[in-house]
This record gives sequence, structure tokens and C-alpha cells, in this order.
Amino acid sequence: MKKYLLVALMLLCGISFASAQAEIRFDKVTVDFGTFPESNPVKKTTFTFTNVGNQPLVINQVVASCGCTVPQYDKRPIAPGQKGSIDVTYNGKGKFPGHFKKSITVRTNGKVEMTRLYIEGEMK
Repeated sequence: MKKYLLVALMLLCGISFASAQAEIRFDKVTVDFGTFPESNPVKKTTFTFTNVGNQPLVINQVVASCGCTVPQYDKRPIAPGQKGSIDVTYNGKGKFPGHFKKSITVRTNGKVEMTRLYIEGEMK
């Protein structure tokens, strides 16, 4: 009887631990800068997110697909229900004019471990 009780208790603890996770939800995952002149090549945006899970959210890594795109973020854990942000700066100086689409990969301890954000536009 004690074995069954112990197994049931361990199963219950395992289920409650598995359901307790952080979860990131972005307000938007794509930003379109539109058309802008080559004389003004620097564009900035902010991606805002919320931890909709029930554990602290930790952003482990944010990596851009190109050196012309620089992400910045706060490395402190985000409590459940709280908001955070990732600032992204695109610098088209020295790049060929035309359409671009860059990705920013966000890795977290959340339920979904990887999310891709996108910036795009057209430099004339």
C-alpha cells in the first residue's frame, strides 16, 4: 500500500512540475519599416512580450541573422504576468539599396524555446 501511495505522490509531483513553465507571447513578430532613403539608413524598433506562464521567464540568447541588425534586451528574469522588451536596430549604411528581411532568433526557458522575429523594409 505504501508503494502505491509513494508512486501516486511522485506522479502528482511530476505532473505539477511539468505544467509549471514560463511562456513568452509577443505583441507582434514582424515589423515593416516601409520605404526609407539611403541617406537615413538606421531604423529602430521594439518588440514587446509578456510572460503568460506561471514561472519566471529567462531569455537565454537573442541572435540576429546579420551584423547589420543588433538586438538588445534585459537579461533579468521576467516574472509571470510581467512585460519585457527587445530593442532592435537596423543599420543599412554600406548595404545595397532594395528590399531586406532580417530575422532575430530568441531562445528562452519557456514552453516554446525558440521564437523568430522579423524586420523588413526597402531602402531606396
